Amino acid sequence: MTHSAPPYTAHETAVIDDGCQIGEGTKIWHFSHIMPGCVIGKRCNIGQNVVISPGVVLGENVKIQNNVSVYSGVVCEDDVFLGPSMVFTNVLNPRSAINRRDQYLKTLVQKGASIGANATIVCGHTIGAYALIGAGAVVTKDVPPYALVYGNPSKQHGWVSEAGHKLAFNEQDEAVCPETGEKYILANNQVTKLSI
Repeated sequence: MTHSAPPYTAHETAVIDDGCQIGEGTKIWHFSHIMPGCVIGKRCNIGQNVVISPGVVLGENVKIQNNVSVYSGVVCEDDVFLGPSMVFTNVLNPRSAINRRDQYLKTLVQKGASIGANATIVCGHTIGAYALIGAGAVVTKDVPPYALVYGNPSKQHGWVSEAGHKLAFNEQDEAVCPETGEKYILANNQVTKLSI
């Protein structure tokens, strides 16, 4: 009986536990640990020294840079980018002597969002679609779709396009992405991409 090769590639130093699902075309690099019960979509790129904990769900084309731990309770939708050494938490009041595994809070990172290097995402919040979290930011509340946030604690400093460019809205509250030409409208403190 011959065993077919897995649909993903993993460096020989990576630890892939039984009971995880890994999609076709995904790449897992040196010294990373994929734990049981996690689900990783197609065409993901898992960098060096990354831990994917039980119950984590990654959509398709998620890119995780080196030294990131994605803890139980985190869900990343398609096309999410997690920068080097960024941090998730999953308990608000951790204590070494108290087991709080039944108190993990969910963190949702919606489609296309990017989280910069060394940012910290405090658990229990949603990062909206295509939001851009600046390097070193400490996120302590929900982030709206298309929002640009940075600082400690993070604050919103404008809006970005799906391609990641800061949007300059005119008097009609319309903006154009300088890279793609796509148009956006700002209404009721929400950004929407106009269909072309």
